[in-house]
Amino acid sequence: EGAELATGGSRRGIVVSTLAEARFFAAGGFDDILYAFPVPRWRLAECSALAQRLQRFQVLLDSPQGLEMLLQNPLPAGKRWLVWLKLDCGNARAGIRPTDPEALSLARAIAQGSPELVTLVGVYAHCGNTYGCRDIAAIQAIARDTTAAVLEFVTA
Repeated sequence: EGAELATGGSRRGIVVSTLAEARFFAAGGFDDILYAFPVPRWRLAECSALAQRLQRFQVLLDSPQGLEMLLQNPLPAGKRWLVWLKLDCGNARAGIRPTDPEALSLARAIAQGSPELVTLVGVYAHCGNTYGCRDIAAIQAIARDTTAAVLEFVTA
């Protein structure tokens, strides 16, 4: 019910952190879901099944190896992997640092490689480094820094 309220009844544009959540929302009629964790090889079959079932099942990538894995495992029937490049803007949990020289190369490889198989949707950053903040000013500072890092990366 909360997700329906949060999406204004559209049942689109929801972000999940586990595939169990993705399956739950898919069973509830959501057809536009982002799995907000870089796809591990051992979860590829589950991600593929969701991508084939839903109108838009989107995943994160943060490495050339992840891109190669998706390219070597294309979706059938005209479907393609919808990918967000996961940037690590200080959370240090997952993602590639936007200042890492490999980050821009990876973004270009996703965007220009094989768009009929893997399509770059955008970039994604998670401010999990706010969890330890003790006040609003600290949270706002992290949000500003993350926004600046993402905008600088996208501009490049």
